[in-house]
Parts: sequence; C-alpha cells; structure tokens
Amino acid sequence: MAYIVGQGCIGCKHTTCVEVCPVDAFREGDNFLVIDPEECIDCDLCVDECPEDAIFAEDDVPADQIQFIEINARLAEIWPEIDAPKQPLLDGSTEIVE
Repeated sequence: MAYIVGQGCIGCKHTTCVEVCPVDAFREGDNFLVIDPEECIDCDLCVDECPEDAIFAEDDVPADQIQFIEINARLAEIWPEIDAPKQPLLDGSTEIVE
C-alpha cells in the first residue's frame, strides 16, 4: 500500500511533506504533487505535514477521489522527483495540469 496525494493539493502545492519523506517519493507537476507508489514505504510521515489534508493511505482515499490512485501512479512515472521544499502556489485552482 502507498500513500496518495489527492484533490486538496491541486493549486496549493505545499511542499512540507517533501522534507519529511525519507525515500524522496514525491514527484512535482505544474500545480500539484504526487507520490510514486513504487518508492513510498508507507512511513506515514507526510500525512501530518500536509496542511491541506490532501494525503491519504491508499485504502483510505475518499470515494470521490479514487481516481487519484491511478493519477499518482501514472504521473509519478513522468514527473521529476522533488526533494526540497518550495514556495506553495496557493492559486486556488482545482484543475489538474499534467
């Protein structure tokens, strides 16, 4: 099981979660982050760091965000690793930019 970044990260992209990830499992897109399920070790450290409550255990992803399991896996294969914090976007958008 891996952790999943959901809808709450879109347009926000806080990166405090990135700082605590011991395996650099986060990947960065234009307006949100995803977690590489192949790298995630289920340590749970990122969950408490997310100010938007946008990170879920795969088994606990809300029903209206189930599509983010596939989105995280697919985009993690093509987006670059992020291993250091950056300024959040806070643009309020909710559209996925791939």
